[in-house]
Amino acid sequence: MRRTTVRIDEVLLNEAKAYAAKNGRSLNSVMEDALRQLLNRSTEVAERPRVELVTTDARLKPGIELTPEFIYALMEQEDIETVYRVQADAAQ
Repeated sequence: MRRTTVRIDEVLLNEAKAYAAKNGRSLNSVMEDALRQLLNRSTEVAERPRVELVTTDARLKPGIELTPEFIYALMEQEDIETVYRVQADAAQ
C-alpha cells in the first residue's frame, strides 16, 4: 500500500486517537470509517428526490414571502381564533 501524508488538526487527531483507544480500534480504522460515512452521506443527499411542498391554507397567496414576521402574525391570528372558539363553545 502506498503511503500518503495527510495534515490534520492536532486537537481533532487527539480526539480521534482517544475515540479509537476507548473503542479498542486502530486510529486507521476510525479514520477510514469516518471517511466512508462522509462519502456515503454526500452521495445519498445527491440522490434524494425533490419534494414539492403543497399548502392548502387560503391565507397563503402566491407571491407572499414567508418571513418570520408573517409566520408569527399567522400564528397569533390562529391563537386568537382558537381562544374565541373555546369561549364560544363554553358559553353554549
